Amino acid sequence: MLEEYDLAQRQLEQIERELHLILERIPYAQKLLEIRGVSATSLAGVLGDAGDLSGYSHGNALLRHAGLNLAEASSEKWRGKMVLSKRGWPRLRHFLYLMMMCMVMRNPEIRALHRYNVEVKKLKKMKSIMKLCSKVARLLVSLAKNSETYAAYTFHSSQFANGR
Repeated sequence: MLEEYDLAQRQLEQIERELHLILERIPYAQKLLEIRGVSATSLAGVLGDAGDLSGYSHGNALLRHAGLNLAEASSEKWRGKMVLSKRGWPRLRHFLYLMMMCMVMRNPEIRALHRYNVEVKKLKKMKSIMKLCSKVARLLVSLAKNSETYAAYTFHSSQFANGR
């Protein structure tokens, strides 16, 4: 069993090396990896399912591609509530969610936004995570399109007071 474990570890290391080599060929990938909490695996998953992020017109297009856009669950006779459409790629949703969870754990700006959403705005934790997924999707597309680097000024505490 130890031999199987060692073999699996070697294979995993080989895959991670190849993953880093592939990400080095993408012009904006290194800038996205500078964001605290974005791992090479989650970024490769997002890029693998979404394609070239610089080709999206806006971050909302990425959200629609993932199925994280809002849709109204209603009929002709009754009006329902707003829900996630889930008409998109489930794997892309999964990778965006995993990226967001890592960012909440490791990125102090995102963690502060999550805490603000839960404690001040009284959102449920999962709703806050989904709201932050949309914010990060817009951030990823913006950084890829404009080939900018991530700066901490993106999420100021002044945004908390304005409710953005």
